[in-house]
Amino acid sequence: MTAEPTGFSPLLQAPARLQIVALLSHAQDAEFQRLKDVTGCSDSVTSKHLSALAEAGLIRLRKAAQDGRSRTWASLTRQGRATLEAHVAALRQILSGGGLDGVV
Repeated sequence: MTAEPTGFSPLLQAPARLQIVALLSHAQDAEFQRLKDVTGCSDSVTSKHLSALAEAGLIRLRKAAQDGRSRTWASLTRQGRATLEAHVAALRQILSGGGLDGVV
């Protein structure tokens, strides 16, 4: 069994979580509906992904009233940005064949 490259985040293995964090890396914040639309997930699945990312400290969630309704907004934390950058670097290492010495 091969060890995971340094910086690889199992939390970001889920494509929807990676999409959420990637989108938030290019925006100050994003509203729940936008994240749901981008990932193509249901309300409940999007909510679970956001909760997991928030519990890990990668994103910050806030609720705010808009148009008379409560809305949830997400933003990337410094830790989230660092985790994403390390994860992307680890993926690049995998794609470049890094750590595959002598393996054909």
